[in-house]
Amino acid sequence: MAGHANTKDLVHDGVIAYPDDPQFGKASPNKLGMWLFLGTDAMSFSGLLIAYAVLRATKHWPNPVEALGGVHLSGIMTFILICSSVSMVMAIDAVKMRQPKQIRNWLLATIIGGVIFLGIQAYEYVHLMTDMGMTFSTYEHGNNLFSSTFFAITGFHGLHVLSGVIYLTYMYVLALRGRFDKGDYGLLEVCGLFWHFVDLVWILVFTFIYLI
Repeated sequence: MAGHANTKDLVHDGVIAYPDDPQFGKASPNKLGMWLFLGTDAMSFSGLLIAYAVLRATKHWPNPVEALGGVHLSGIMTFILICSSVSMVMAIDAVKMRQPKQIRNWLLATIIGGVIFLGIQAYEYVHLMTDMGMTFSTYEHGNNLFSSTFFAITGFHGLHVLSGVIYLTYMYVLALRGRFDKGDYGLLEVCGLFWHFVDLVWILVFTFIYLI
């Protein structure tokens, strides 16, 4: 019974505060769950990138910049995704300052950034298939493994971006309903962790797949 009474005391003015814990401090169960998920997800991306590195070191490999027709599109994609991470931070700050309109605006900006990223990626895929002779399993100008690993890694990341956009859209719906108006940013912070992870992984993918 005492535990239930303490739980009620944790809610003040609509904001949930978690008690000190000797192992986890004030981390919420949602945040711990997200960190565990991101840890396992990072292993998946690590496996893909390590496999790419091993294949590139042991097989005849084309110059990625030439094979992909330059890095202009991917550079724009990187810039957009970094900007969307900044808008995600601004959305959480708006919750802390209890600015409902700004919360929605920054969330919408983050969603738009993700959608633009996906749109450019789709355009890039069409360009590579029609103009550069790349498909999911073949490459006209060299090792087919180059094409397969490229689409596997960037496609896997694109799936994460799509999941993030859906996740952010749900947060936006909650914002419209006033879920964050009282300053409780816990749910949005967990969403932000996922989005920042997606951004960080793309920087690694851009560096190892497009530039090196």
